[in-house]
Order: sequence, then C-alpha cells, then structure tokens
Amino acid sequence: MAPAGDREGYWGPTTSTLDWCEENYTVTWYIAEFWNTVSNLIMIIPPIFGAIQSVRGGLEKRYIASYLALTVVGMGSWCFHMTLKYEMQLLDELPMIYSCCIFVYCMFECFKTKNSVNYHLLFTLVLFSLIVTTVYLKVKEPVFHQVMYGMLVFTLVVRSIYIVTWVYPWLRGLGYTSLGVFLLGFLLWNIDNIFCDSLRNFRKKVPPIIAVTTQFHAWWHILTGLGSYLHILFSLYTRTLYLRYRPKVKFLFGIWPVILFEPLRKQ
Repeated sequence: MAPAGDREGYWGPTTSTLDWCEENYTVTWYIAEFWNTVSNLIMIIPPIFGAIQSVRGGLEKRYIASYLALTVVGMGSWCFHMTLKYEMQLLDELPMIYSCCIFVYCMFECFKTKNSVNYHLLFTLVLFSLIVTTVYLKVKEPVFHQVMYGMLVFTLVVRSIYIVTWVYPWLRGLGYTSLGVFLLGFLLWNIDNIFCDSLRNFRKKVPPIIAVTTQFHAWWHILTGLGSYLHILFSLYTRTLYLRYRPKVKFLFGIWPVILFEPLRKQ
C-alpha cells in the first residue's frame, strides 16, 4: 500500500506490492506517480527507432526483439507507475525478466554463423522465464523478482567483461559506459528507497524545480533505460563485427547514440 499521506486519484486505491518515494497524484489526478511515469519515455521511443533501423538493415530478428522488449518494459513501467495497480506491476516486472533473457541469448550467440539458432540455450531461457513467472505469481515476493533479475544482469556483466577483455578490447568504452550508467541508476534507486522520508521532507522545503531533481526512481528509469539501450548497441556492435560489417557509433543531433554499419567491401 502507498505510504500514509499519499493521495488517491483517478485509478483508485493502490494495490501494488511495492512502494516508491514519489508522492502520489501531486501533478495530475490521472497519473499516480507523474515523474516515475514520464521518465519511461526513454525506454519506449528510442528502442522503437532502433527496431525500425534493425529491420531496414536486415539484422537478425533477435536484435529487433531486443529493442522491442525494452519498449515493452518501458510501456509496462509506464502503466504501473501511472496506476499503481498490481496487474500493471506484473506488466512492468515480468517483461524485465523476459527482455534480459533476450539480451542473454544475443550476447551468447554473438560469435555464431548468421541466422543460427541455439535451441538448447533458447529452451533454457524460456524455461527459466516460465519458472520465474510461475513462482512469482504464487509467492508475490518482490525480492524474489529482484534476485532473479539480478542473476540475469550479472550474467550479462560477466559476458560483457569477457568480450571487452579477450575478444574486442576496443569496445571497452561502450561496454563499460553501459555498465556504469546502469550501476549509477541502481545506486540512485537504493538512495530513493533508503532515504525516502528525508527526500520527501526536503521536497517540501525547496522550489518544485529543485524537488523534481530528487525523484531518484525516475532517474533510475532514465539511467537504466539508457544503460540497457547502450547494452543492445554493444551487443549489436559485437555481432556485426563478427559478421564482418563495419559498425560505427554515431550521435543523432550530437546527443543520442545509434549504430550505423555497412558490409565489408570485398578485396
């Protein structure tokens, strides 16, 4: 349930099993946690363009699925923080597991022939997803979800470190930037949880424009969304290098990173 003092709005009483530090229905009657909601745009819009680019570039479907999975996570998180309903919480949390499984598959299939399918790994990840879903629906314990998600993220980190250490050392910048941005988001997520009372008191004493900057769960969305997007770029860069393309990271409008590539010219 929401902390004492939180308002009720359009979506009625909170039914989620999680509490966040943003005060409810303070910006609009239609959105429970406004900043935690709109911050998900970074996980919705850019990956859609990434998926479109992947389709146009003829990339393997698993990378299209990676982009779209990140979009689904963002949409689920949007619905959850907008309503604070348990059903929407599941729409947020379970796609986090599924998207990470897609990321794991991509990372472990970077050095295979084009359009190959690893049915053993695919079966293992699907089975893992089904087990996590079944158990979580039964026990409804957020810590269980967080541990399972952490296991997948740890697997991605170990695989990424292997690639930048032993295979493509020149990708350390992209790989470690992705990891660093994600870890910074994780740090702010913990600060938001641990020091919530202090943060709420601070927001009451400062101008709204300053108070907004202390919505650290919203920053978690922004930073982990960016970190996940950069991870897809890292995975895609690794894959296209192996397939003898010439990938390059470019910045749209000097800000947003994308990968451009072309087939290696025949000698």
